[in-house]
Amino acid sequence: MAEVSTSALDLEALRSFVLVARLGTLAAAAEERHRTVSALSMQIKRLEAHLDARLLVRSAKGMTTTPTGEALLGEARELLRQHDGLVARISGRGLRGRVRFGMPEDFASRIVGRLLPDYLARHPDVVLEAVTATSGDLARRLERGELSLIVALDRPHHLMGGEPLWRTTPVWAGARELRLSPGQPLPLALHPVDCPYRHLGVEALAAIGRSWHAVFTSTSLHAVETAVESGLAVSILERDRLTPTMRELGEAEGLPVLQGCEAQLHYGRRVSAASWPAVEALGEMLTQHLGRHG
Repeated sequence: MAEVSTSALDLEALRSFVLVARLGTLAAAAEERHRTVSALSMQIKRLEAHLDARLLVRSAKGMTTTPTGEALLGEARELLRQHDGLVARISGRGLRGRVRFGMPEDFASRIVGRLLPDYLARHPDVVLEAVTATSGDLARRLERGELSLIVALDRPHHLMGGEPLWRTTPVWAGARELRLSPGQPLPLALHPVDCPYRHLGVEALAAIGRSWHAVFTSTSLHAVETAVESGLAVSILERDRLTPTMRELGEAEGLPVLQGCEAQLHYGRRVSAASWPAVEALGEMLTQHLGRHG
């Protein structure tokens, strides 16, 4: 093996590498960086020569990282974040740009209440637009380029390459005094069809042959919770959203065990170069405070 150079890494080459890894093609990265494809290709080749390691390979999905490249990717992002933060603090020029962030309503309180005010306090020049929607809707909007990054559950709309944040704990929820008739179809209060918890519940009921019907359907989480509290219907909620007027239902009521989902962080592929540092800064904060290892 050739001797690895001990000279300093080229930060601009690192930026190009991180962008190619995120966008998946040299052409898309070159457009974002306002460079030619050949110029970016040369930067990557010089970086690989500097480290004496292959970092990117072509695949059916475009340019993907090798194991060495994947290891470098996290380190490079952190190095660039620290470098850009230092420059911003010394020069007085903070992060700018527009960040369009999406999250499920179920988890909005832990994100909006804790993290977003802190993020804006650190980066007052960033224009933040935050929305809530079902995970399926968020995934489609991310793919269309309408959102910069999202926190979404991994079902039923499977997005590739998300960063794991935490495991969810969905439970069957009913009013405290609710009594179910085993022979009757289960009355459910549900979100629309692209809701992960609706998907989990319907799938679990089908596996045991339990019939059901949607008594109440709404895009509003609070409306669904009200339907549960009133005794109108049963629903699938995150365990920590159970109120004193609800109780967790299970095998005693003939209901199957529910499998959890994974909350993941996903970045958009159409974020402008000017806004990307601000988008990444929010992603780093979400990972740090919400991730399983944060």
